[in-house]
Amino acid sequence: MISLFRRSSPPEPIQIEVRLGTATYPVTVKRLASARRYTLRVRTAQRDVVLSMPEKGSLATARAFADKHAGWIALRIGKLSQDVAFADGAMVPLRDVPHRIEHRPGRGTVKPEAGSPPVLAVFGDPGHLPRRLTDWLRKQALKELQAAVTRHTQALGVKHGPVSVKDTASRWGSCSSSGALAFSWRLILAPPFVLDYLAAHEVSHLQEMNHSPRFWRLCRTLCPRTDEAKAWLKSHGAGLHRYG
Repeated sequence: MISLFRRSSPPEPIQIEVRLGTATYPVTVKRLASARRYTLRVRTAQRDVVLSMPEKGSLATARAFADKHAGWIALRIGKLSQDVAFADGAMVPLRDVPHRIEHRPGRGTVKPEAGSPPVLAVFGDPGHLPRRLTDWLRKQALKELQAAVTRHTQALGVKHGPVSVKDTASRWGSCSSSGALAFSWRLILAPPFVLDYLAAHEVSHLQEMNHSPRFWRLCRTLCPRTDEAKAWLKSHGAGLHRYG
């Protein structure tokens, strides 16, 4: 009897493990139609390892490739800066200025205080400190981004949709076809001119939904420090994901 159903192959794992000594490193495997060879990369923001392989490549070859480069993986992972949890005594940048987090008893939320270094005093239950500080930072980011967006849209004479903040690892900002603008709240940790650049970048998309030379001329008109901000993000942007 001829079977009417084709036996399907077992699904391939999306993650493999690479061992070096006593350490184990998870590696996410992605099949890409555009890939012509096996490549490895360490994503700083996500703090993980990704192996890209041709769509019809061999998983066994991918495993061997990852094992061969175990030393490289260990070295790159080891170079990543350690995460900084929002906790009493930790240091966190605010507008690129290092602040020390201090828990305070009593009612309240978060209060910046002058000092050397300056302090972010977080009030309330110590168990709620990470959430309270994150919420406060998100509010600060949204307030400053809304102000920057308003300033740039008025300069262009265009209107924008809702402005929101998220915690995205792949992009710092986005502009939808409806004019809604979204940004990473972590921009409040960066220098103010970087936040201003991202606002100018997305506002420019309200007029030029592309990255053409005309778009970049418009962006540089709104934010003269565009190139400086782009360079800062390239060098330091991934490090903002360490915090919290």
